[in-house]
Amino acid sequence: MEWFSPENVVAVLTAVLGVLASVGVLWYERRVPRRKRIGYRVQMDTPIGSGVSPGRANVRLGLFSETAEMSDATLVLLRIENDGSQSIAQDDYTGRGEQLHGLTAEFTGRTVRGIAVTHSAGADHLMEHFTPAAGMRHSGSLIRLPRVPLNRNEHFKLLVLLTGSHVGSPIKITGGIRDGKVATNKAARPDEKPPLFGPAARLITVALTVCVVTLAAIILVRDDTPPPIECAPGTLTVTGSTAFGPVLEEVAQKFEDKCEGATIDVDPHGSNAGIRQLDSDGAEAGNSGSPALIAFSDGPKPDGYTELRETRVAVSLFHLVVNDRVPVRNLSLDAIRKIYRGEILNWKELGGPDLRILLVSRDANSGTREVFQRRVLGRNEPAQSSRDCVTKDDAQARVIRCELDSTEQVLPRVAELDGAIGYSELRNGKDLNGLHQIAIDGTAPSVDTIDSTAYPFREIEYAYTYGRPPADSLASGFLGYLSRGSGQDVVRTHGHLPCATPKGLRICGTD
Repeated sequence: MEWFSPENVVAVLTAVLGVLASVGVLWYERRVPRRKRIGYRVQMDTPIGSGVSPGRANVRLGLFSETAEMSDATLVLLRIENDGSQSIAQDDYTGRGEQLHGLTAEFTGRTVRGIAVTHSAGADHLMEHFTPAAGMRHSGSLIRLPRVPLNRNEHFKLLVLLTGSHVGSPIKITGGIRDGKVATNKAARPDEKPPLFGPAARLITVALTVCVVTLAAIILVRDDTPPPIECAPGTLTVTGSTAFGPVLEEVAQKFEDKCEGATIDVDPHGSNAGIRQLDSDGAEAGNSGSPALIAFSDGPKPDGYTELRETRVAVSLFHLVVNDRVPVRNLSLDAIRKIYRGEILNWKELGGPDLRILLVSRDANSGTREVFQRRVLGRNEPAQSSRDCVTKDDAQARVIRCELDSTEQVLPRVAELDGAIGYSELRNGKDLNGLHQIAIDGTAPSVDTIDSTAYPFREIEYAYTYGRPPADSLASGFLGYLSRGSGQDVVRTHGHLPCATPKGLRICGTD
């Protein structure tokens, strides 16, 4: 074993950083005294008299235009809060002698005319302190504030009416707090909640993340040689997704060429049908082991199949296609949903020709249909209303919608019918005459930009087995060849993104 390999070094550094961060937090909690602090900030300073120079303010209300002595009136909203780590009691204020007040607010160049006080939610008890007997008073440009006890994050606000025409002139609060200080607030916006994590926590998180990502990158790229495949004799059936079928057929052929005595039968007939078959065969096998069957699905299985175990193989892209009689090249997500809800029935409503919209869809076994409903529509497609995709069998239905068994049936039908729209896996339909691809919200599907765009019509391709097959089984060897070995080249050739690549790993791990 190479003890000083790059991945081991990064792993050790990550562990050391984690230990040091934990020790640092404990030391800080025990050794560093927590500070008391009162913060303040000006949330509003605006003229309301007709004779006030607005300065930095954007409006002049002119509320006192008919009162000469108030023509230069201004309004200031001042927020005062406990933004420290400890509560502040009345005796924490350091005023001397018989001085009742705790803080002094000074409005340079202006005269205080009136004060209104509000408090934070759940802090009604604060109001009893704002009385002359408690030390609340004002004269000239000063307001004497009482010794108000404040729990952590509690605040009160002063709405102050002033005269003096000096909008934007200095406003300062002074006073003393035992084992603490009074200072201007650094909060970005009024009433903004404090950040969940402090600067130190964010720095440690970033450092740990960099270490983990570096370690993962080293492990992924340290050796480009595919792992050897585990060949085993016997027969394996591969079923499920028709969209992923072309990949499976080519991978199966290459696997058989490399593994003498191995036979791979590829029989795709829909993601849902494949999952049901796997669950049924596995239940029948009972304690005799996992059946020699792998079901591929466009997207995750339903929750009810608890015995099935997943392997994330690739990211598949899908696209909408329309008949060439419709020149539309882009549809918004909202427009697509309205089409399938029956709110838009004719292409002329979307700037196209006067053609009725015909929905050519897949049946209930289709994983592609499940992806379309989950990722694009956000709901189920409407019920089937036509058997030939042209004639409405259900007179009450709003849309003409038919269901076909496979992508190979959908695409020629869309190309044949004027006004038809359908969907398929990305590579299917590109070389067919009579139809073209539709972008969604201005974004066309592309494997090259799959991790940098918000294109919604995509899904992870899952491989499911009934339980975990033995490591030396044909099923295990085929999955390894497909998901980590040379089968990845076939996956790329067919326009899918293997999950085992750095880009695929990010998407397969978060989608």
